[in-house]
Amino acid sequence: MKTIFSAVLFLIFGVILHAQSLTAPAVGSIAPDFILPYATKDSIAKVFLKLSDYAGKQAVIVAFYPADWSTGCTKEVCTMRDNFAALQSLDAEILAISGDYVWSHYEWAKFHSLPFKLLSDHSHAVAKLYDSFNDKSLYNRRTVFVVDKKGNIAYANLKYSVADLQDFEKLKSALVLIK
Repeated sequence: MKTIFSAVLFLIFGVILHAQSLTAPAVGSIAPDFILPYATKDSIAKVFLKLSDYAGKQAVIVAFYPADWSTGCTKEVCTMRDNFAALQSLDAEILAISGDYVWSHYEWAKFHSLPFKLLSDHSHAVAKLYDSFNDKSLYNRRTVFVVDKKGNIAYANLKYSVADLQDFEKLKSALVLIK
């Protein structure tokens, strides 16, 4: 119960914090912390995930995407799935975030055998903290951040594209630099 209460307070605080910040966190700045529910291909987690729990342990790829089951988003997560071993060898955890509910995440992760966590930011409070929400479409924009082991933004791509592998290769290069 304490975790759920903390998550609700954090999401409320996150919305307030966003009102003070109109830009994405810059490379070198402290990554905005968050607590979100998540699912994997195996289950819907009973506890929430907190970004700061990874501090001192490993780098984190925070990948915002518009919606489960869409063509572009499927291409994005399947590219990460197909390169999961390479990303893990660079000591990186993948946290993919959309506004979809954990039930959709669970089914989508199971369908595509995704080996990483899909986080549910239904209120888009976290996407707003990272300037990754599109106010017109009401979906997340496709953006990717790398948070280093110290909890700082080490890489940011606010226009991540799945049209080819160019942006994915830039992401991998950023991970190599911080390893």
